[in-house]
Amino acid sequence: MPKLPHISGAQAVKIFERLGFVVMRQNGSHIVLRKGSAGCVVPNHKEIKVGTLAGILRQAGVSADDFLRALHN
Repeated sequence: MPKLPHISGAQAVKIFERLGFVVMRQNGSHIVLRKGSAGCVVPNHKEIKVGTLAGILRQAGVSADDFLRALHN
């Protein structure tokens, strides 16, 4: 698994949107995204810890490679 970057919640949401996810709602500082039957919750914090980001990717069913590819596009 490639090394995941330290990014903000807003950056993570933009990357998930590039991957086809849609923002469904926001509850406090947590943004709920959905793509078909897959979904995830992204905390809208200044910086998301690497372990938290890995868990979000697992929850969304997105590989780290796909996420990093979308990050650099």
